[in-house]
Amino acid sequence: MPIETGNMKPDYKKVILTDADGVLLNWEFAFRTWMKKHGYQEKNDDPTTYDIGVRYGIPKAEKESAVKLFNESAAIGYLPPLRDAMHYVDLLHRKHGYTFHCITSLSTDQDACNLREQNIRKLFGETAFSKFIMLDTGADKDAALALYKDSGYIWIEDKVENAQCGLDMGLESILIEHGHNMHSDICPRMKDWKEVYEYIT
Repeated sequence: MPIETGNMKPDYKKVILTDADGVLLNWEFAFRTWMKKHGYQEKNDDPTTYDIGVRYGIPKAEKESAVKLFNESAAIGYLPPLRDAMHYVDLLHRKHGYTFHCITSLSTDQDACNLREQNIRKLFGETAFSKFIMLDTGADKDAALALYKDSGYIWIEDKVENAQCGLDMGLESILIEHGHNMHSDICPRMKDWKEVYEYIT
């Protein structure tokens, strides 16, 4: 079951829906650092490679275990922001009155969820995020996004499948540009939050 904090229902005001890893937070940098610390070496440094198993040359079960261990480790509370996310999330919130709902496939471990929320509030302030929906590691976001069906809210993601899910739910999807989504043209793809800010405002 997902873990939710904050407002349980959409308030239909100025809301922006956003993923965390690869959108707000630089999960990839932190994960690579953690993997190296635990003795893993990258076998494939192709920036278009999304699959962790391919990147490290490990089987699916080991890949899933490593991601879950990382997501439930103390390290998850100290992820750095992605690119210019801090500045422009703050501008959208304080200058333009937007509030953010974070939908993240992290873990349903309560300690991990607490660390994620603390990490985001430390970086982005106590008031920018009014709701968090924490899904299990690698979980699909269909049910969480269905809460906002046909609202027309902006939905910011880095994973193509989740952006498509948002479109199917009547949301306005935006992809944050990474090597693994460069092939997609299903929705606007933006290299940083400055572009997102300019698009929204």
